[in-house]
Amino acid sequence: MDYRKAGVNINAGERLVEMIKPLAKATRRPEVIADIGGFSALFDGKFKKYKHPVLVSSTDGVGTKLKLAFLLNKHNTVGLDLVAMSVNDIITCGAEPLFFLDYFACGKLDPKIAAQVISGIAAGCKQANCTLIGGETAEMPGFYPAGEYDLAGFVVGVVDKSKIIDGSKIRPGDIVLGLPSSGPHSNGYSLIRKIFTDRELKKYQKELFAPTKIYVQEVLSAVRRLPSAIKGIAHITGGGFLDNIPRILPAHCQVVIQEGNWKIPPVFVVMQEKGKVPFKEMYRTFNMGIGLVLIVAEKDVPRVSALLKGSIIIGQVTKGNKDEVKIV
Repeated sequence: MDYRKAGVNINAGERLVEMIKPLAKATRRPEVIADIGGFSALFDGKFKKYKHPVLVSSTDGVGTKLKLAFLLNKHNTVGLDLVAMSVNDIITCGAEPLFFLDYFACGKLDPKIAAQVISGIAAGCKQANCTLIGGETAEMPGFYPAGEYDLAGFVVGVVDKSKIIDGSKIRPGDIVLGLPSSGPHSNGYSLIRKIFTDRELKKYQKELFAPTKIYVQEVLSAVRRLPSAIKGIAHITGGGFLDNIPRILPAHCQVVIQEGNWKIPPVFVVMQEKGKVPFKEMYRTFNMGIGLVLIVAEKDVPRVSALLKGSIIIGQVTKGNKDEVKIV
């Protein structure tokens, strides 16, 4: 017996590393000292443009959207989803993403498929202006069904302590802006796969498999140009509007969402009707066409909207119970 007969092909893993290196190099920031190929990655922490740098981190996965990748045999965008879920989280406090690490696990390693996945990760890192600095590939025979894999990712960013966006300045009367999503992003796919047959999943693949939108550069540009205008940012992921918006609100503030202020993408309407999904459940499971929510003072809305093209006024902050988001 040897390791290969047991199901682990070390040579395939080494080939994958060589395929990854140019992808990672294309994302490299000047602060990187050592990255892909070593036992650890090194990033120079001399943050000259920050007076009091605070490191910010987040980790996430792609969830059962991967089942759609397997069904469609398309693997070059789920890596972008992976990056998006983490970098969109850390920009909610105003942090700049610095570097990203991935974890790719499978039963039998196919370097070509793995390279497609990681090309998506590299593309996401380029969009977010962060470095793919390292990661781990795990081949675990018998642990995953044939042809399937799992993904997880981890990002580290930085923000100046005096510029952290924490929602504490939100007040009744503030306006809620929404940035459109590209689709369901990477949430709700366990329900989506219950609603649709495989044939229907393929029919709606353009809407359902669209990569998660990365909001990093446009949002951070607005934060830097209007440092005090944006009071709170919520990433609309699992839990939808109802669970994510309250996470950034002070105790005395409540958000009221005006449903008719934006056009809900048709695929969500189809899902609600076909699955007979209750109204509240839709807003607690899906982003309903809004991937990121920003709260700003009413006087600052014109300036912020001018910088965030496509932003929509979707609601307002009122006095009330912060945990009860109203949708009217």
